[in-house]
Amino acid sequence: MISRILGFARDMVFARMFGADAATDAFFVAFKIPNFLRRLFAEGAFAQAFIPVLTDYKENKSTEELQLLISKVAGTFSVVLLGITLSGILAAPLIIMVFGPGFLGDDEKYNLAVEMLRFTFPYLFFIALTAFAGGILNSFGKFAVPAFTPVFLNIVLISAAVFISPNLDQPVMALAWGVFIAGLVQLMFQFPFLLKMKLLPRPRWGWNHPGVTKIRKLMLPAIFGSSVVQINLLFDTLIASFLVTGSISWLYYSDRLVEFPLGLLGIALATVILPKLSQDHAKASPEKFSATLDWALRFTLLIGLPAAVGLIILAAPMLATLFYGGAFTGEDVYLSSLSLMAYASGLMGFILVKVLAPGFYARQDTKTPVKIGIQAMVANMGLNILFVTPLYMMDFKGAHTGLALATAASAYINAFLLYHTLRKNGFYQPQKGWMKMLAQVTFACTAMASLLIYASPPLETWLAWTTLERAGSLTMWVLAGFLCYLVSLLITGVKLKSFLKAES
Repeated sequence: MISRILGFARDMVFARMFGADAATDAFFVAFKIPNFLRRLFAEGAFAQAFIPVLTDYKENKSTEELQLLISKVAGTFSVVLLGITLSGILAAPLIIMVFGPGFLGDDEKYNLAVEMLRFTFPYLFFIALTAFAGGILNSFGKFAVPAFTPVFLNIVLISAAVFISPNLDQPVMALAWGVFIAGLVQLMFQFPFLLKMKLLPRPRWGWNHPGVTKIRKLMLPAIFGSSVVQINLLFDTLIASFLVTGSISWLYYSDRLVEFPLGLLGIALATVILPKLSQDHAKASPEKFSATLDWALRFTLLIGLPAAVGLIILAAPMLATLFYGGAFTGEDVYLSSLSLMAYASGLMGFILVKVLAPGFYARQDTKTPVKIGIQAMVANMGLNILFVTPLYMMDFKGAHTGLALATAASAYINAFLLYHTLRKNGFYQPQKGWMKMLAQVTFACTAMASLLIYASPPLETWLAWTTLERAGSLTMWVLAGFLCYLVSLLITGVKLKSFLKAES
């Protein structure tokens, strides 16, 4: 929560100081590329391959064998990451051509993106090793330290924007420097906690170590399958580079708001249940394995659906409250709100993918999510063309909304196929009470939506208010919507305390 709130503060600074123009489009592309690879190698494929193997060693091997595995993985992973990082720095012009081909007609934007990518790409090296350290801590039940670590990214980037950018000829370059520094700070923060647990690795090369070999075999297919959403977002960026200037920035700000509930619920749930599912599988307990998944899915419905409804209805007020002012105009608020509503419609799909995929990774099955991921990504590409082309041909400035809508739809396709496969293979069996709970949550969300739609002010009113008035009003409506949802749940007979207690 602290990290996400500071993330909003960071984006407020970005929006008000830099707005949505060619320079911010260039930075967001330069930052998105290593960020995408971070989620691919760190939070995605590597974590889902490493944690089940680490859990197996923790449960079934000696302490010495566990420590050796950690050291071998650290050494091998570091060398591979260093090679990828150096290659990325050298190939920066080519990478920008691939992921931002629309920049080629604008030399200033293209050259700026290339220069910033050379500063941001090393972030991958630092943050992937940070995720490696966090995976060790998570496997031993130490969730707070890895969860708090991203706070430093936001603090460093805010400091760079406020204190460094005013002194540069190209102010946005300060953000690229900040990304580099933040990666190093986050990695160093983990060391004392690993040292205290006597698990600080002594990096050693171990390409052929049995544990490293197993991780490599699990990781390679998972690189694609675990990060379909991120690949889709990058594909969106590629297409958006051909749209009107500002499209990439509007997508960025709307995506950031969706990332808030996705991070708090989806990524947090996935982080917690992967070690638990791996433990259930290692102990050959299929009933507990299924029950853990069932609890995670119920929790997703209970919290994720109202979050999606609230984001859709309050999209423009939230963007106005957080970002409106300075270089971020009323038109930027409106155009960002279109893509936010589209992304928010897919929030449940995004979260479900995060929750369902560990059901395969915990069983050391990375091939099945890959096959499903390929289908979802192909669908996303087709939907991008289907949704964007008509808007682009109409010369509609909000054509980027089609990209967000296609990403949302492909997330549901991905989630459905993961769920169907788990059911078909007998790994997951829903427990009793699902239809009743679905009806209760739907009723409560409808009540909340009715209140927000008919009572909250129009966008013009929000823009006319001061920042404090917008913040106060948004807080009031968020609380009102939450209380309406909570009371409606209680009226229908949902007992939150017993639900949480029963599954704790």
